[in-house]
Amino acid sequence: MIDFRTHPDQYKHWALSFDGPVATLTMDIDENGGLFEGYQLKLNSYDLGVDIELADAVQRLRFEHPEVRAVILRSAKDRVFCAGANIRMLGGATHVHKVNFCKFTNETRNGIEDASNHSGQVYLCEVNGTAAGGGYELALATEYIVMADDGASAVSLPEVPLLAVLPGTGGLTRVTDKRKVRRDLADVFCTIEEGVRGQRAVDWRLVDEVVPASQLRETTEARARAFADRSDRPEGARGVTLTRIEREITPDRVAYRHVTIDLDRTRGVATLTVHAPAEASPRDVAAIEAQGADYWTLAAARELDDAILHLRLNETETGTLLLKTAGDRDVVASYDEALRANAGHWLVREMTLYWKRVLKRLDVTSRSLFTVVEPGSCFVGLLAELLFAADRSYMLDGQFEGDDTPAAAIRLTESNFGPFPMSNDITRLQTRFLGEPESVEVARQRVGSDLTARDALDLGLVTFAPDDIDWDDEIRLALEERASFSPDGLIGLEANLRFAGPETMETRIFGRLTAWQNWIFQRPNAVSETGALKRYGTGERAQFDKVRV
Repeated sequence: MIDFRTHPDQYKHWALSFDGPVATLTMDIDENGGLFEGYQLKLNSYDLGVDIELADAVQRLRFEHPEVRAVILRSAKDRVFCAGANIRMLGGATHVHKVNFCKFTNETRNGIEDASNHSGQVYLCEVNGTAAGGGYELALATEYIVMADDGASAVSLPEVPLLAVLPGTGGLTRVTDKRKVRRDLADVFCTIEEGVRGQRAVDWRLVDEVVPASQLRETTEARARAFADRSDRPEGARGVTLTRIEREITPDRVAYRHVTIDLDRTRGVATLTVHAPAEASPRDVAAIEAQGADYWTLAAARELDDAILHLRLNETETGTLLLKTAGDRDVVASYDEALRANAGHWLVREMTLYWKRVLKRLDVTSRSLFTVVEPGSCFVGLLAELLFAADRSYMLDGQFEGDDTPAAAIRLTESNFGPFPMSNDITRLQTRFLGEPESVEVARQRVGSDLTARDALDLGLVTFAPDDIDWDDEIRLALEERASFSPDGLIGLEANLRFAGPETMETRIFGRLTAWQNWIFQRPNAVSETGALKRYGTGERAQFDKVRV
């Protein structure tokens, strides 16, 4: 089982150091520290285990170190920055693992960009040698790249000529969309093995600056301090320690404090429930800070994040997620209001941004998402986003016979109209009502009201509203129908339907690049015994089927 929980004391591949407002994240990958047997992580090449540590470090920098305003990524190895994803690992991994590995590394790099763009914690990269493939893609996630001008240091995306696959963690898209490299130059760059070095790398906008190797560290640190001077991160604030996420795993259940997963492997269904806390949120930000990682908004986000990743990598045949909530709507509303009332505070901002990232992770998870709204549910504000993330939703009209639990209701808040945009940079409600934007404003007029099933159906907020007579059959038939479809067809269907509206760098990465890489990872030209991934490093040339598809 792959475990995404880690801590700096357990890192094998990264080291964190601090100098006032500047932190340094140093990559020194242990060759023998791979997640699986059968390969060595030479030349700072990486696997999923390396990226799990990186994601953890990025998260801790945001929450535990409010004083940090700039972060430098550098290598501890001489004359090599990072050789990218380990080829032996890719060559031996299952298709499912390769695709989910690329997806997680993309999300980690998006998290780096999110910190730079929204948290006042700007990332820079110091390239002291070869930055190839995923190594350059890691550099691309930062806002400023300084490279040694020593005749050897170079950046490259050699996947197409060497491996018959694509740069899998956003490289193609970031080169054109983020660094605005000219299309013809990008074509040249992505088809040469040796990469680009020196002033040409600056001229092509592949890096921001090249300096003599003797000045590399000094220059990068000076640039980091300049970025730090422009940050709005607080001085003198105390960070929140991200304590270990506790969970109990049994054959058919994963139980966290605020999140549970109930597995029905016979039907291929996982019921993922987010539970509200027992008591309302304190309104005073000092009281929120005092609760730290135990504060429900942060604790539930961390648990939901871990649950999604656990399902992705460890429950690959569970095709449908039933999303539920349980608890007091007023209690959830108090936490939702606390986020908005204290939006200017650094910690509350980080919690809001974290929920945004977790919801995005759910959006791009290749599972059918059905939301079920029953008596006792608490789809309010930020939890209502789970309702709008779903491929379809079912809300009980009325009560269950013999059960005096009040009828189900949902409650919109201002949180549903801005703080949690999707990868397309618009809200889930705007995406839902792309063809009828007036419906967003109609829904907004009902903010704060408890909406019954009839209300929600009329407003277009749910898909179906069966009564208790039809409820069980409607849900059962929907799940059986879903299970009868091809998982491959559903993955393509869902990914296409979820991201209506504007195209952004993120939607291109997850919608276009990931879809093509998914296909290419199954093609003989890449993964057969005579394909490029298998023959890389053997001295034998790959054999390609020349037919264009």
